[in-house]
Amino acid sequence: MRRNPDVSPTVVGRVLDVLDAFSSERPVLTLSELSRRAGLPLSTAHRLVRELTARGALERDESGGYRVGLWLWEIASLAPHGTGLREAALPFLEDVYEATHQNVQLAVLDGAEVVYVERISGRDAIRIQTRVGGRLPAHVTGVGRVLLAFAPPQVQEDALAAPLKRYSERTISSADELRRVLADVRRDGYAISEGQIEPDAVSVAAPVYGRQDTVVAAISIVAPADATDPRTVVPAVRAAARGISRALGAPRARTPFDGVRSEPP
Repeated sequence: MRRNPDVSPTVVGRVLDVLDAFSSERPVLTLSELSRRAGLPLSTAHRLVRELTARGALERDESGGYRVGLWLWEIASLAPHGTGLREAALPFLEDVYEATHQNVQLAVLDGAEVVYVERISGRDAIRIQTRVGGRLPAHVTGVGRVLLAFAPPQVQEDALAAPLKRYSERTISSADELRRVLADVRRDGYAISEGQIEPDAVSVAAPVYGRQDTVVAAISIVAPADATDPRTVVPAVRAAARGISRALGAPRARTPFDGVRSEPP
């Protein structure tokens, strides 16, 4: 939950608490579960759920459970990092997928987390935790390291000051180590992340630039570590990222060479 316990709940806050009760692990909830997970009296939850269902923000299934409705998806598609970015990126993501048949992803930064806005995955691709609309801490993902490396200095410092959750023995858990990794990403223009979540997976990621020549997203390929030399994948990932940047109108993507920022955060 993202509720602030120091702030008294408003009607809007209660509505958001109801919506925030859903997760990828719990996409369908009963009314009593919504009441408990949102921290609301059953009568209040019932009233809010009834109104949200009437507006299409929630849908009720045959078993009586509730799930997020299509109306919210329509609203979410209006987000700045929504449809326009995905439409520009999809042809390039599809090209990379056809060349590799591995997981190909597009993500944006939200604080110290990445949000995945598109993913293409084949039946034989390595299984990973990500999903469209899902979140992961930025420090454990290739796309997250790219996005943090080129984020404003204060965003970087906030992420470095926060606890770094461990997912595997190889997960970066030291702020000093993460700072060095981010410096390498700025120098190289790409990130290679191996075994940070799934021990048998490697991610290669590169930045996507927008009209103001700032990094607005990142793309990555996630493949089996034991069958992939990540450096052979770097050119394809960077070429796709450059193509998306050009489609978004980034001035740097129209120049012959794609330099990278090298100043420290």
